[in-house]
Amino acid sequence: MTTGFTYEINPGRILFGPGTVDAVASEIERLGAKRALVLSTPFQRADAQRLAEQIGALAAGVFSEAAMHTPVAVTLRAMAAFEAAGADCLVALGGGSTIGLGKAIAWRNDAPQIVVATTYAGSEVTPILGQTEDGVKTTVRDRKILPEVVIYDPTLTVGLPVAMSVTSGLNAMAHAVEGVYAKDRNPVSSLMAVDGVRALRDALRVIVKDPGDLRARTDALYGSWLCGSVLGTVGMSLHHKLCHTLGGSFDLPHAETHAIMLPHSAAYNAQAAAVELQPLADLFGGSIGGGLYEFARSLGAPLALRDLGLRESQLDLAAGLAVKNPYWNPRAVERDAVRALLQRAWEGTRPE
Repeated sequence: MTTGFTYEINPGRILFGPGTVDAVASEIERLGAKRALVLSTPFQRADAQRLAEQIGALAAGVFSEAAMHTPVAVTLRAMAAFEAAGADCLVALGGGSTIGLGKAIAWRNDAPQIVVATTYAGSEVTPILGQTEDGVKTTVRDRKILPEVVIYDPTLTVGLPVAMSVTSGLNAMAHAVEGVYAKDRNPVSSLMAVDGVRALRDALRVIVKDPGDLRARTDALYGSWLCGSVLGTVGMSLHHKLCHTLGGSFDLPHAETHAIMLPHSAAYNAQAAAVELQPLADLFGGSIGGGLYEFARSLGAPLALRDLGLRESQLDLAAGLAVKNPYWNPRAVERDAVRALLQRAWEGTRPE
């Protein structure tokens, strides 16, 4: 039985399908802008340069210093470059690091944003900014953080390395898993969550065997859009708090951390949110925690925090930080239980 709920739709324009990257120039003009600063990570600088050449006179330049966890120091350098170039809008080409940088700039100067998504991050359709300063990651939610236009061209993801595809996809799944038991969940976001996880599950199984399969790449991008949309409309819980702690305070890589933590955080909430998680558990053999763990292992995903460089001696500190000012969670956030969860994730053992 459906009871009362609130569903707030985030505004935004989505262009989806092969070849949509060619619409960047027309989208800049549609926004009434004339000079776009193209953003990327150092790794994708060559791709950003090509995109800048493609949009020609509409390009104000390239800033290619985007970094994980959106360091405030990098944002300030990017804003200086934005001003020096006389830019009036942003084009973010890439995944979560680049998208985060665009959001951080827009939150400060309200510049319109176009995102060309090349991973399965999902953050491009959320009004949420996570940024790091002095080893602490904080989260801000504001309407002007939400990009105005998102372009999903699956041809740009065909070259995404398999390992990055897997961890990025599991990161997207985490948004959906937490979305189904969110305090402010609703029937619409829950439907999107289940279909997004289903699409990513099926697509990733193909991608690890045939990375060039365009249909699988298209389905994975579709799934990431759905999962990201869930992230943008409902609140997140323990899983995201843990990942923000591990990333912001211990500098662990974003997508890999999400991939490792997801089975354990899902298992933590499996009983408290059994009804809400059942449709997702059914996608993974009936056990949400164990099923996600076995799925991740079958894809060759990282399974242990120790493999990311986290020391066992740091787990006590991580647990203490994670339970400080906790996000709402369907199961009580207890330090000893969280510490035990982190121990299993550190060792890479199958969750209970």
